[in-house]
Amino acid sequence: CIALGYAVIVTYILKALVDSLVGTLMTADTASWFGTFSSTPYSVIPYHIIVVVGTLLTLYLGAHSIEKTNKVMMPLFFIIFVVLAVRVALLPGSAEGYKFMFKPDMSLFSSPGSFFDVLKTASGQVFFSLSMAMGINITFGSYLDKQKSLQKNAVIVPLFDTIFAVLAGMMILPACAAFNVDYAQGPGLLFASMQKVFLDGMGGQAGNIIGFLFYFLVFIAAVTSSIALMEVLTSAVVDRQLDKGK
Repeated sequence: CIALGYAVIVTYILKALVDSLVGTLMTADTASWFGTFSSTPYSVIPYHIIVVVGTLLTLYLGAHSIEKTNKVMMPLFFIIFVVLAVRVALLPGSAEGYKFMFKPDMSLFSSPGSFFDVLKTASGQVFFSLSMAMGINITFGSYLDKQKSLQKNAVIVPLFDTIFAVLAGMMILPACAAFNVDYAQGPGLLFASMQKVFLDGMGGQAGNIIGFLFYFLVFIAAVTSSIALMEVLTSAVVDRQLDKGK
């Protein structure tokens, strides 16, 4: 159920990737573009079918290339993140975004209820970001050979997850401040703020190329996460069949 819901977000990213490839996204008003297709009934169903069927087909055929792909894509993703974070830092007005992100708001801890609200939100983010309580870490951990250190991987995974999360915030929130984009736009924030960086902050062919590459890498990262969510169920079914001797 989580995978099917998550596939909607992947669908939005695929829509952005396709529109950036054909040039539609590079000339459109980003807020109107996102609002139009996300609020129009059935508008993204074809993309959603592609994402879900593609995920299931990959699992059926065997996701042998996922690890090899990620070994190339994720370092490239990290480099793009750093480049964009630096570019956003140079935008006039971006400082307000850093204040919003890093300056503690102690008023949130003014009462026990407020404190537990913050704790609940932070815990939800941790559980979702690290895929805890979904069986994903257990499933992938079972695939590791005996030479791999579980303790070492248990440190590496949350460390790099946090680094990517902070970098993402340093790209998006200062860009929102620089271009007067509302912080509370939800999923559309990724498209609204970053697209303005590509068009207004970089401009021309460079902005188009970086924009397409960015959405392509985000799509790869999102698809691998979608595969991970479905892999738990797939692995459970396969193991049960093996236990039966099939």
